[in-house]
Amino acid sequence: MLPWRNQTLVENVASKVRDATGNVALVGRPAIDGLIDIECIPDVRPGFGPLSGIETALSSGRGDLNLIVACDLPLLESEWLKSLIHTTVSREAKCVVATDAAGRVHPLCGVYRSDCLPHVSKALDEGRLKLMDLIEELRAEFVEVPVPIWNINTPEEWQACRDFAHGR
Repeated sequence: MLPWRNQTLVENVASKVRDATGNVALVGRPAIDGLIDIECIPDVRPGFGPLSGIETALSSGRGDLNLIVACDLPLLESEWLKSLIHTTVSREAKCVVATDAAGRVHPLCGVYRSDCLPHVSKALDEGRLKLMDLIEELRAEFVEVPVPIWNINTPEEWQACRDFAHGR
């Protein structure tokens, strides 16, 4: 709910997803349902982290291709997301995730086909929660984004990102 470019951060990210796909839903956090104009889908396994969010998205039946994006990526660009989708379709890939200019892999900026669901559910059932292990198992393909992807987890990262954005 941090303020970002005349809206909240989650609304900004959602608008980029909507621009790339035509629709958007937020997995988890039903407590904010009604505070923002985004459909909220309750997490099917609360407390199991991002992997549970992916399971929820894939099991929602919203489509074969599921663009999964963390809501804490303030400098996200719709064109990157469209590239992920295009690559998934053109290569008939099961999973495509972004890598950034710093070489970091971002499994929470990717496209997962609905047939990834059994892999995700099995990993959760077995207590294997590392997203990097999942994308390796799925033999994910990668799309490089030409700049660093900022993932905000601390107040210091938030300030550094804001400083970076103002210097652009």
